[in-house]
Amino acid sequence: MSGIVAWTLTAVFAALVLPCVLRLVRLDYGTQGAAIRNGDLAELLLVVAMVAMLSPVGGPIPAAGWQAVLALTGGWFAVAWWKGRRSGHAACGHHAVSATAMLFMVTFMPHSDVTHGPWLVMSGPGGASALWLSLVFGVVAAYFAADAVRAGFSAARGDGGSGQTSRRVCRVIMGLGMGYMLLGAAV
Repeated sequence: MSGIVAWTLTAVFAALVLPCVLRLVRLDYGTQGAAIRNGDLAELLLVVAMVAMLSPVGGPIPAAGWQAVLALTGGWFAVAWWKGRRSGHAACGHHAVSATAMLFMVTFMPHSDVTHGPWLVMSGPGGASALWLSLVFGVVAAYFAADAVRAGFSAARGDGGSGQTSRRVCRVIMGLGMGYMLLGAAV
């Protein structure tokens, strides 16, 4: 990924921090409950992880730290989805998939060079991926593309009010970014 593209994408995802934080500090969850708040918190975590992965500078947290955080986040939301799958916790499943996909990216995507040490810098050129990994990344990229389109249509219709529209717009941008990174890793 060229430096201009990496910096542009870093700025786009850094800009997503603001709506995530604004949703969290409003504290107007009321009847929406803890699942929505936890989803907003997960969205903020995933946005920050995307900034760390895309930034040509790297992040202040070593890759192993991101792996631990993403594994815990993916596990937490997978269990929450499983426990609440009959009561409308589909967003928990999406957050589990997102965290797991990011965990795979942090673990298996090539880093820019071998001298980066433990720091997470993924924006440079890397080697070819294994075939199985390319297939997995391709399938997950298709999931994120389809989810981004669905969330985009929902945001355009204005379903659920301004808070939901903000969540869906962030989901569109995150989905497109995840798909882009996964397709880049798949080839």
